[in-house]
Amino acid sequence: MSSPDFHTLVETLSVLGLCLSIAVTFREYLHLINRNRRIERELGAATGAFSQMMQENFAQWGLSPAERDVALMSVKGLSVSEIAALRETANGTVKAQCAAIYRKAGVSNRAELISVMIEDLIAGVPLPAQTHQSSST
Repeated sequence: MSSPDFHTLVETLSVLGLCLSIAVTFREYLHLINRNRRIERELGAATGAFSQMMQENFAQWGLSPAERDVALMSVKGLSVSEIAALRETANGTVKAQCAAIYRKAGVSNRAELISVMIEDLIAGVPLPAQTHQSSST
């Protein structure tokens, strides 16, 4: 092996290239795992904050335990018939509970109920116009 031929040189460079690509891929894999863990932690915190805020609203509105269950299922997007089936009650009972929830929350439908909860959750987030004004002063 005093003088490697062209074929051996190409194979050696190919092996080195493959080793380098494995190292880069492994590094990216570790980066993605760490990013995924961070995002899961942030999502968990946001979910916890939303859940806590909902429970505070339910308490402030004076919802009964049954109304809390119905409100939560409603916010999650379940239909009246799905809620009735899960709670083993009549559709009319769920409709009456929804009406009571809306009345106590000061809204007229599910979309407004969700809107109130989202408003409370993002109350401290500045509007884009406020961000530009505060950065220019």
